[in-house]
Amino acid sequence: MPEPNQSGLSDNAAGALAYVTIIPAIIFLIVEPFNKNPYVRFHSWQSIFLGIAAFAVNIVLGVIPVIGWVIIPFVNLVLLVIWVYVLIKALNGLRFKLPLIGDLAEKQANG
Repeated sequence: MPEPNQSGLSDNAAGALAYVTIIPAIIFLIVEPFNKNPYVRFHSWQSIFLGIAAFAVNIVLGVIPVIGWVIIPFVNLVLLVIWVYVLIKALNGLRFKLPLIGDLAEKQANG
């Protein structure tokens, strides 16, 4: 069982909580001791990048008449599955890197 840090929140719980919305992810990047923890920083950055990517995909598909509008629900379902998957991985203490986004998150977390 992972040790809780000074806040009483384990690294796994903080990593998973970063995926709930972008707000906790940003808070974890600002507040100590989370902002010094590479595991929590990675999941926070990956959550932020995933949120930005989801927003961008929805905007692009939203401006494509008919076909884009038909595809949006399926894309959002895929994004939901990805979101739940990375949240569970973080909760279990694993650092699962999404393609492209994971590399960017890792650079930000370590740099």
